[in-house]
Order: sequence, then structure tokens, then C-alpha cells
Amino acid sequence: MEFLTENKLPIGKWAKAGVDWLIDHGGWAFDLLSTWLKAMIDALHWCLASPHPLVTIAAATFLAWWLRRSISLPLFTVLSLLLILNLGYWDQMIQTLALVIASTAVCMVVGVPVGILAAHNPKFSATLRPVLDLMQTVPTFAYLIPALILFGLGMVPGLVATVIFAFPAPVRLTELGIRSTPRQLVEAGQAFGATRWQLLTRIELPNALPQIMVGLTQTIMLSLSMVVIAALVGAPGLGVPVVRALNTVNIGMGFEAGLVIVLVAILLDRFLRSGENAEDGK
Repeated sequence: MEFLTENKLPIGKWAKAGVDWLIDHGGWAFDLLSTWLKAMIDALHWCLASPHPLVTIAAATFLAWWLRRSISLPLFTVLSLLLILNLGYWDQMIQTLALVIASTAVCMVVGVPVGILAAHNPKFSATLRPVLDLMQTVPTFAYLIPALILFGLGMVPGLVATVIFAFPAPVRLTELGIRSTPRQLVEAGQAFGATRWQLLTRIELPNALPQIMVGLTQTIMLSLSMVVIAALVGAPGLGVPVVRALNTVNIGMGFEAGLVIVLVAILLDRFLRSGENAEDGK
């Protein structure tokens, strides 16, 4: 027992050495990536913040009616957004939406191809599975520290932490969707001389689309759940008043900010579900 405790493996030192090596040899790459990610988030924020809030509320309400063709979702949309505007959290909500959209876009653009590759390559899938498990089970603060060191304070380390946390969802669900394609459909396509690309784009991806859409929904919800964590490394948004309320034991501010986060999550979920129903209806 004493031998084990006295001869501790220097795992922490190895991790620090690895981060130091990355900073020394790849600092320019992280600076370039940070600049690109920040530019993407700033562009999204500008697009969302430029219209007047009432114009945005009117557009969201019309979209809700177009998707659902009933009064319930448009009414909930306009009341929720007016409440957020009334409470004074509109700017923070826009900043949070920019972070959520950016992290979701990165997760889907990278995660869907990785899921397709994993579905067609069992060895790659077996290697990838423990990595995805690690990304979901390691406490967020554990990889928030190297992200903070590599990218500095601001929105970018929050985006990186959010992507790491949400990335497994689109990968796993895309792989599941591709693997669940009926074998008869694939064999029929092969019998008609379809190439691998044609099998993927015309048979497997259409069959896997419902699972991919579930992955999109899960990615957005997981990204939204990271707003408070992102605020701890300087990312603006709805997580800032939550952290401020926690530090000052301000119950009122904490309840208001939490309510706004819940309303945004419900709205995003309802819009996505309505969009899926509209596609099914077509």
C-alpha cells in the first residue's frame, strides 16, 4: 500500500508538459483558430443583434406560426421574447444564441462526417467510442483549464469547451442512423449499380436523417446547458448574470437569468420539433 502511495504516477506533470509543448510548437495555430472562431461568433452576433428587438420578435412569431399553423406556439414565442426584453436580458440572450449556433455548427459540420466514417469502419468506431466516452464523462472544468491557457479569456474557450461537451451527440446519432439503414435497401442500390457515394447520399443519409435531426436537437440543448460554464472563462451571455448572482447570493437575479435560459431552451426545442413535423408533413 505504501509503495503505491509513495510512487505516484506523474500524470498531472505529463498533462502540463503536453500543454506546454502545444503552446511552444503550435501556439500560432491556436492563435489562428482563435481568431477565426472569434470572427465567426462576432459575425453571428452582428446578424442577430442588428435588427430591432421588436422586429426580431415579430419575425420569430411569424416563423412559429408558419411552422405550427396554430396559435399556441406563436403566442408562447411572443410572450416569452417580450418577457426577456422586459427583464433586460435581450443582449445576453443574443450573445448566448450566437455561442449556441456557432458551437452547434462546428459540432454538426465535423460530427456528421465522423459519424458516417465510424458507421462504415468498425475499427475506427471501436477506437472512437472510448474517446467520445471520455469527452462526455470528464468534468468540464478539467479541460476548461487547458482551453483557457491555449485560447485566453473570452468567447473562444467557452466555445471550445461547449464543442467538446456536445460533440459526441451528433457523432453517435449519425453513426446509429447510418447503421440502422435496412440492409435490403443497400443491397437493392448495389444491385442497380449505385456507387458508394450514391448509396450514402440517396439511401443511407435520407434514412438516417431523423437520427441526425435528433443529434442536432441534442447538440443545441447541450450547448445551451454550457452557458454558465462558458461565463466562467469570460464568455458573455446569460451565464454572466447567473455567475454574478451566485457570487453575490442574489436570488432575484439568479431566478430571472435561470428563467430566461429555460425559456430559450423551450423555444429552441419547440422550433426544432415544429420544423421536423413540417418536413414530415411534406
